[in-house]
Amino acid sequence: MTGARKALDAAALVRDPKTRVIVTCGSGGVGKTTTAAALALIGAEAGRRTVVLTIDPARRLAQSMGLTELDNTPREVKGVENGHLFAMMLDMKRTFDDVVLENSTPQRAEQIFANPFYQSLSSSFAGTQEYMAMEKLGQLVGTNEWDLIIVDTPPSRSALDFLDAPHRLGRFLDGRMIRLLTAPAKAGGRAYMKVVTVSLGMVARVFTRVIGNELLNDLSTFVAALESMFGGFRERAQQTYELLKAPGTAFVVVAAPEPDALREASYFVERLSAESMPLAGVIVNRTRRAAAVKSGEPLTAARAHVAAESVEGRSPLAAAALRVHAEIATAAEHDARMTRRFASAHPDVPLIGVTALPQDVHDLAGLRTIGELLGA
Repeated sequence: MTGARKALDAAALVRDPKTRVIVTCGSGGVGKTTTAAALALIGAEAGRRTVVLTIDPARRLAQSMGLTELDNTPREVKGVENGHLFAMMLDMKRTFDDVVLENSTPQRAEQIFANPFYQSLSSSFAGTQEYMAMEKLGQLVGTNEWDLIIVDTPPSRSALDFLDAPHRLGRFLDGRMIRLLTAPAKAGGRAYMKVVTVSLGMVARVFTRVIGNELLNDLSTFVAALESMFGGFRERAQQTYELLKAPGTAFVVVAAPEPDALREASYFVERLSAESMPLAGVIVNRTRRAAAVKSGEPLTAARAHVAAESVEGRSPLAAAALRVHAEIATAAEHDARMTRRFASAHPDVPLIGVTALPQDVHDLAGLRTIGELLGA
C-alpha cells in the first residue's frame, strides 16, 4: 500500500454521531459477524444506544454477546460499560406478518395468514429475506429509538440482493402474471376459467390440469388480497433504498487475506460503487504478523531459514524455533502480499488490517480486543 492511502478507522466511524447505519458485508468465514458485534460494542460503549441486526442465522453473534438466543425483538446485552447494546436476528416470517397487520384490516390479515401461498411466500420464497431485511431496517430507523444500527448481512454475494429489492418488487408487481392472477378475483368466480383460458390459452389449461382449479383459485385470491398492500410495499422498499444512499449510512466490507475472500470483497466494492452506495472502507481481517527482532524489523522467512541453518549444529533447539518462526513469517508475507494486491486494485478505498487473535472470540472481552484493533 502507498503512503497516500487513507486508513479506515472503523472505531471512529461508529463513534461518530453522524453515523446512524452501518452495513457489513463479505463472504463466509472471514469474521464478519464478529466484526459487526465488535463495531456495535464500540458504539454502545461510546454512549450511543446501539442495535445490531443479523440476517445470518448462525449463532455466533448471540454467543459472543452472552445471549442464549436471538429473535426478531432486540435483546439487551449485559456487561456493556457506560452504554446500551441490543442484538436481534431477522425473523423473515414474523416481519412479513407485521407488515400485513400494519397495512390491512384484522379480517383481511387473517385471510392472508391462512392462505397456503402466503405461508410459503413468507418463509421460503426467493427474495423474501432480502425484502424483509429492508422492511426491518426501515422499521428500526423509523422508531427513532437508536443512535446506531448495525446490519450484519448473510455471508455470500446474496448479501447485497436487498439492493435489488425495490426494482425486483416493481418488476414483480407490474408483471403480466400478477395481472393475470388478479383478473379472476376481479372478474368473479364464474368468469375464472374464461379469463385464464383467454389469457394463456393452452398453457393455462395444462397448468390448471396439473395443479387444479382450487389451487389456482387460492393463488388468485391471495394475490388479490395483497394487491391493496403492494403500493405500500414498493414505497417503503424505495424509501429504505434511498436511506442506504443517504448521509449517515456507511457500508463496511470485511475480508480475509485469501484469494477467494478478497475476490468477493472486490465484487462488493464494485457493486456498491455501481449503486453509488457510501462505502466507508474494507477490513482485512485475521491478518498474520511476524514477530520483530531486537532491531525492530520483522524477521523475514528467508532470514529465519538462513539463521536456522547456521545454528543447526550448535543449537538444535534454536534452529527448530527459527524454523517455526520462518513458517509464521511465510504466512505473514503471504497476507501482506495479498493485501497489497487488493489495495493496488482499489487505490481509493480506505483499508485496515486486523491482526489474527490466538483464539476465537466468544465474549465481550474478546469483542473489545477486536474493537481496539479496528481503530486506525
